[in-house]
Amino acid sequence: MDKKRQEEVNEAIKQTEEKIKKEIGDRSRLELTDLKKQLQEKSKKVDEMRDAELALRQEKRRLEEKEKDLELSVERKLDEEKKKIETDISRKEAEKYRFKSEEKEKIIKDLQKSLDEVQRKAQTGSQQLQGEVMELDLEQMLRNTFPEDKIEPVGKGVRGADVRQIVKSPMQGIVCGVILWESKRTKAWTDSWINKLKSDLRAEKANIPVIVSSVLPKEIETGMGLKNGVWICSFSLILPLAILLRKNLLDIARQKTAAQYKDQKADILYDYITGHEFRQQVEAMVEVYQEMQEQIDKEKAAYEKIWKARQGQVERLLRSTAGVVGSIQGKIGENALPVKGLELIESESSDNK
Repeated sequence: MDKKRQEEVNEAIKQTEEKIKKEIGDRSRLELTDLKKQLQEKSKKVDEMRDAELALRQEKRRLEEKEKDLELSVERKLDEEKKKIETDISRKEAEKYRFKSEEKEKIIKDLQKSLDEVQRKAQTGSQQLQGEVMELDLEQMLRNTFPEDKIEPVGKGVRGADVRQIVKSPMQGIVCGVILWESKRTKAWTDSWINKLKSDLRAEKANIPVIVSSVLPKEIETGMGLKNGVWICSFSLILPLAILLRKNLLDIARQKTAAQYKDQKADILYDYITGHEFRQQVEAMVEVYQEMQEQIDKEKAAYEKIWKARQGQVERLLRSTAGVVGSIQGKIGENALPVKGLELIESESSDNK
């Protein structure tokens, strides 16, 4: 009985323990669920509070920016009003003194105009005076250096160079050639001087053209050189160039004198074709060709038909010129008539032959 009673007590204790464990487990689960729910609710409230704080901060920044924009707008309006007031004041002041200012400006303009006119006249007179002094200096320098030559100044208003130097032989006084000198003192070089002096050279039937200039072209860096058939030099190299050119004319005259025993007709023909006049005429024909060729190139795009016709004419002219020169050189010699501008054409013709 004691044993049985003891088992019943143990069973009751076991059941009671299980019941208590179950009640404790249910209660723990309930409390855990409630805690989780509370935690979720608190997290949700925290998120809502964060969102609210973020919204408040954004609203605060928006209000601050709006306040700054408002201040900036107010400042701008104040500046505009200030400028407007200053403009009105300036306009009124300008209107007040406008007549006096215009009167002063008119007086100043009249004085400036008179001053410019006086300066222009003075500068023009100074340039003319400098040019005349240069011509006189060039003339006197040549006359002192070459007393046997005839140095002639070209008068004002007469087309031509500034000084004409007629070279004569030392003993007999025979005229050996003419050198045309033209002096220039300007701020910039102009290539039109070359063509003008070459025209004067043909009109004078002279031999050598020379331009003495304070400003030289880019091609002549040494102070002396030949460009398009015209000698160009600085003022410091006048005498060396004059000595060389004069010696050249004397040598040519000496060679012509040595060949005077030739047949009369051949001599006349030889002198003519080796003389400067015939050479200049042929050079003039070549220059006409070059000018026509440049004109053809400019009109080529718009006048293709006219360009072809002119090009044929120019080519015939050049071939005829080259044929004349080639025929004369073939009869007398290749060095008899050196014509500038035909060297390449002649070499090509000889190569084709």
